[in-house]
Amino acid sequence: MPSGILVGVSGMEGTHLLERLPEGVPAFRILVVDDDASLRKACCEIATGMGFVPLAANSVPEALTVLRQQPVEMLLLDLKLPGGGGLKLLSEVKTLYPEMGVVVMTAFATVASAVEAMRFGAGDYLTKPFALEELTSVLVRTSQRLHFDIESRRLRERLRAQTDMGGLIGRSPEMEKVYRILSKVANSTHPVLILGESGTGKEMVARAIHNNGPNAAKPFVPVDCGSLVPTLIESELFGYVKGAFTGANRSRGGLLSAADGGTVFLDEIGELPLDLQAKLLRALQEKEVRPVGATHAVPITARVLAATNRDLSAMVEQGTFRKDLYFRLSVVNLKLPPLRERREDIAILAAHFLERLHRETGASHVFSEDAILLMTEYDWPGNVRELENAIERASSLSSGPVLHMADLPTQLQDFRMHRREANPPPAAEAEDGPDDSIVSIADMEKQAILGTIRQLNGDKLMAAKLLGIGKTTLYRKLKEYGLAGTGEAAGD
Repeated sequence: MPSGILVGVSGMEGTHLLERLPEGVPAFRILVVDDDASLRKACCEIATGMGFVPLAANSVPEALTVLRQQPVEMLLLDLKLPGGGGLKLLSEVKTLYPEMGVVVMTAFATVASAVEAMRFGAGDYLTKPFALEELTSVLVRTSQRLHFDIESRRLRERLRAQTDMGGLIGRSPEMEKVYRILSKVANSTHPVLILGESGTGKEMVARAIHNNGPNAAKPFVPVDCGSLVPTLIESELFGYVKGAFTGANRSRGGLLSAADGGTVFLDEIGELPLDLQAKLLRALQEKEVRPVGATHAVPITARVLAATNRDLSAMVEQGTFRKDLYFRLSVVNLKLPPLRERREDIAILAAHFLERLHRETGASHVFSEDAILLMTEYDWPGNVRELENAIERASSLSSGPVLHMADLPTQLQDFRMHRREANPPPAAEAEDGPDDSIVSIADMEKQAILGTIRQLNGDKLMAAKLLGIGKTTLYRKLKEYGLAGTGEAAGD
């Protein structure tokens, strides 16, 4: 019997009885580090029988050599090792390979060291001696967690890379939080309640959840609860049979059943009347709907996502929204930040909208420095939708390729005036002449380039994209200004 294991393993006998890796979880490489040769061999044999690809090391130096030679996703580590303790190796591993899944092994008398290892980044631990079932369970648990983390990171990267999703463009910490939650809920079937002000992109998020989930090939059915005629909401949602009411000349399926295994997106769910809220709750609980005038129920298999710009918890307190439906819909809450809380994304969004307009119309535009500054400082009460409309308006009204403050909508001009009245320029500056003094085209171009780079904290590639010029052209211009290779262009 191998030391430390209550259930012995002789060769590969009985490995067909081992708990196997769940379907879809890849065969991760697992490094077993223990100075006990028999235990090390037994753990490798068990890992092989489960579907892992095992590697072995008997000391810290040998383990580091293995890690340098090939990629390893999981580590089964004894904390008491020659040539340096297991905690030292764990610390190095978590510094070099922070995403690695780590399980530590320790004697029963030193459980405190396992707690310390968890603080260093271990995901789980085993106390020696342990049973075969304990080892297989912890390895399956760790591999599932690692697989989920890998898929979540890949999804977040896909979301960041996508350039055609409007409100999901951004690099701010607030959007990173949205990406993290979205990546976790996309592969589940739980209801999600998407909260946020108008124009923040709630439907975009709902579509991203659907498109990155397992049923992406199935229908996505958006339902605007605020625009449905009150007398027709029930028949629209649940369907009706022929003759159910005047004008019902044929039977028709409802929107809830139309998704057929896909996703139903209930937008502005706060506008739904109380009597329909009760029927919707019953449909979600029983997973079936009864069409108007029907004597039989129709099963529904769709996932339900809901969104609102209203405070549903306050509506529950006021009695205008059912508490049980609120809890049913809000298994997961995803709150979208308003644009004023992620100002660093405004320039990126603006570049995206200009690029899209160029693809659609063929017209190329760039922003002047003052226009970028004003857009960044403005609060955008209409959020991303208002920004998009403002850029479309500026592009259509501009008389040239450069979009100035004067091309932006009236509300931004008013904001600029109120800001100037609240913070008037010094007298000396005011005597220099009006802001709109005549300058050469070359000077305007230089101001636009340098100002954009400053606004983007020195990000020249994003500046080139925002200005609508190639990176080679940008670097050539900086060289002409005598700024190539210096930090001055970044405002340093």
